[in-house]
Amino acid sequence: MEHRLVTGIEKALGWDGPGAMGTRFARGHLADTDLITRLMTPYRLLEIIQRRHLANPQLRCYAEGDEVHPSTFLSTAVNRRRQAVQQADMAALGRILNGGGTVVLDHVDFFDPTLEVACRALGWWSGELASANAYLAVGDTDGFHLHWDDHDVIAVQLSGEKSWEVRGPSRPAPMYRDAERNLTQPEEVLWKGTMQAGDVMHIPRGFWHTATRIGSGNEGHSLHVTFGITKRTGVTWANFLSDAARADTDFRTDLERSEGTIDGDVLTKKLAALASEYTPERYMDQLRANTPPARHMPFIPTCGPADTVAAVTEFEPVITSSDSTVQVIAGGKRLTFHERAEPELRALLSGHPVRLVNGGEDLTTLARHLIEEGLCAPLTDESSWAYTGLVPPVNFSKEPSTSV
Repeated sequence: MEHRLVTGIEKALGWDGPGAMGTRFARGHLADTDLITRLMTPYRLLEIIQRRHLANPQLRCYAEGDEVHPSTFLSTAVNRRRQAVQQADMAALGRILNGGGTVVLDHVDFFDPTLEVACRALGWWSGELASANAYLAVGDTDGFHLHWDDHDVIAVQLSGEKSWEVRGPSRPAPMYRDAERNLTQPEEVLWKGTMQAGDVMHIPRGFWHTATRIGSGNEGHSLHVTFGITKRTGVTWANFLSDAARADTDFRTDLERSEGTIDGDVLTKKLAALASEYTPERYMDQLRANTPPARHMPFIPTCGPADTVAAVTEFEPVITSSDSTVQVIAGGKRLTFHERAEPELRALLSGHPVRLVNGGEDLTTLARHLIEEGLCAPLTDESSWAYTGLVPPVNFSKEPSTSV
């Protein structure tokens, strides 16, 4: 998927693909100035919060460096059927922000189509799942204390400014659930400075960092979004082998039994054989092929035609041609089509919005089939806007002949 955000990040950080991610700290500036306002603005973030039922810790607030109790900014509304729902108290949020505070919304991509598409593009690019958190700070306010994350972070400053300090790791490749705690902060500072609108920064997993607006003045603000990318590790692969071993009776059998202890050599050899069969490479391929889409819009024919569609798989579909057929592997599905369908399949599964108006009946039929399989989804005006100007559309002006 060709997305302006991915292209901008690569150029800003001097990367040629995702291979450099997680290896070193990097900074740069997005040359595409229009991109930052397309991703998110302060009032658009507040409107998202206003129109959703949210709970803590997904929605959090901070003031004077400490977390504000949720009861301060969350209220319970009772509808006419006396059903209670939790929502943000917007007046309270305004007081927190205007008093010099910070509002954080985790997984904002779940609510905002533009960031949802951006995260999907980052997922296709990196081969890992991506999510976005938004941080809005107003006035002379402190941020999070010096800490490290268990995932790689790409931070994009969207408006205003915020001061950062970044240090290296104190433990190689630390994990959330680890063999030992990681609490010692390194002394050496890799970078200390201010992020302005358009600045982008990559903080690898385990690198200590903090951000603040202390000293920036009471009149300004900061809005930045962090794209979190959790990469798979050897431990992830080992956990997969543990789950795969459950299919074997010997692994499910008690190690100590009344008739004696199970033969350890048997388990050792079987585990080695399992690891040899399911190599890390095969595990990653299967993971990406079998991960279902998080969610997608269903197609309801009686509600009207689908004018534009786009792929919604978490990872880029694998399309291979052989003899007279084309096979598609994505979203937990393995589908086979006639070879004549290959051009249309590659377009429909490219991650770009595909307009069906002039594509012919066969293209529409193929698109509806991919929607039914959960690999594509129809686009509404709102979801189409998430692509507009960010991901170029695909237009068909011919009458393709395909066979499903």
